[in-house]
Amino acid sequence: MAEVMKGAEPFFFDGGEVGVLVLHGFTGTTQSVRPLGDGLAAEGFTVLGPRLPGHGTDIQDLARRSWTEWAAEAEKGLRTLREKCSKVFVTGLSMGGTLTLYLGERYPGDVAGLMPINAAVDMKNPLLYLTPVMKYLIKTVPGVGSDIKDPSQKELCYERVPVKAAHELLKITRLVKADLHKVTSPILVFVSKQDHVVPPSNGPLILEQVSSREKELVWLENSYHVATLDYDRENIIRRCSEFIRRHAG
Repeated sequence: MAEVMKGAEPFFFDGGEVGVLVLHGFTGTTQSVRPLGDGLAAEGFTVLGPRLPGHGTDIQDLARRSWTEWAAEAEKGLRTLREKCSKVFVTGLSMGGTLTLYLGERYPGDVAGLMPINAAVDMKNPLLYLTPVMKYLIKTVPGVGSDIKDPSQKELCYERVPVKAAHELLKITRLVKADLHKVTSPILVFVSKQDHVVPPSNGPLILEQVSSREKELVWLENSYHVATLDYDRENIIRRCSEFIRRHAG
């Protein structure tokens, strides 16, 4: 068992009847979404932030993992909250946003609302599409973490990315993109206008493809990719809280 970095541990806050699952991104940790978890817990919600397999340990651990393990951990978190709460909402950053959509596609009856933040479904980086071949030639490439406008903030993440893991990321983004029409839950999509990791065009694409009757796009004006640690973090907490209360009944 690989040792977990300090600050990368899963978190849980026992609150009211409404639960929120908070998912971190690819190569990142729960540290990147902890302020969002803290903020939602302060609003009285029950909040769970799992650590995705291979994250917050070392890149060798991540290289051994598959997208199905990340999805299984998200599904486990959803089940845990469903057992405790009357309604469950899901939010996530980057690949955590991709997993948010994944849960909405597969468990529409268990999800009261979705709040993806800079979710990845259509990556434009040509190198990502070469990973099926590259993984046999190159072990790692430079990381994509800590894309934050606020200089006082730093993301706890890997400095390099295993190419094998990047291929797994490609697999789940393709799968989720193809099934976006299966999303029927209310959805609040957050998109940073300046994002150096996931193209901002992903946000409008998600909004266009989902089948939700109630859907809204929120442009984040003052944050880069890791918006949950950036200047718009309080705005994200506020908008998520309002969305949850509106749809929790």
